Amino acid sequence: MSFLVNPIVHATTRKVHAEQTSTNIPDKSKDLELGKTDDKIDYLARVQWLRAAVLGANDGIVSVASLMIGVGAVSSTAKAMLVSGLAGLIAGACSMAIGEFVSVYTQYDIEMNLIEQGKVNNEDEDKEPLANPLLAAGASALAFSVGGILPLLAGAFIQSWGVRLGVVLAVTSFALLAFGWLGGRLGGAKPYKSALRVLIGGWMAMLVTFAILKVFGLIFHVKVNSSS
Repeated sequence: MSFLVNPIVHATTRKVHAEQTSTNIPDKSKDLELGKTDDKIDYLARVQWLRAAVLGANDGIVSVASLMIGVGAVSSTAKAMLVSGLAGLIAGACSMAIGEFVSVYTQYDIEMNLIEQGKVNNEDEDKEPLANPLLAAGASALAFSVGGILPLLAGAFIQSWGVRLGVVLAVTSFALLAFGWLGGRLGGAKPYKSALRVLIGGWMAMLVTFAILKVFGLIFHVKVNSSS
């Protein structure tokens, strides 16, 4: 009987040892299912600054370009487009800064209130710190200004009305594609889809602005000057 017992004991011992060894090996299948790999880029950590930068730049491009093209629908002078674009650039940058400051500060106040009530752990290691309201405001204003200065410099000093509108439209389209591609690339989305979406949105904004002001000029008989 001993020659039968020994193989059974050894087989059982190997089986138990294998089970213990398998339990000691960390199971990474769940982490892989959740996307928790060692080399994974934390896209969520980029969301806050990426949103402010990309949206600010896109707003600057679309707002200033739409304003210049809209004014170009009722006036052919380069000075009118320059003044309107500059006014839109300054007003838009201030608006973006104030809006971002209020938004971040309100979020900060809400979280501090939750911490005081004990509903949120202030020492949570996984929680991302809130952005500084002043830095967020400055970043939004800077991004808007960088985007808005492109169409302003592109077409404000060109004397020919048709060439001016064409240059503004071309530069704006290229900038929208570039910022849209960059936003999609950094955000982990498909860059070409993001670029196309931003481009179509910008075209729609410029078309609507031009059409409405053109109709406005026809209804109220706004004169289009040919002098610069």
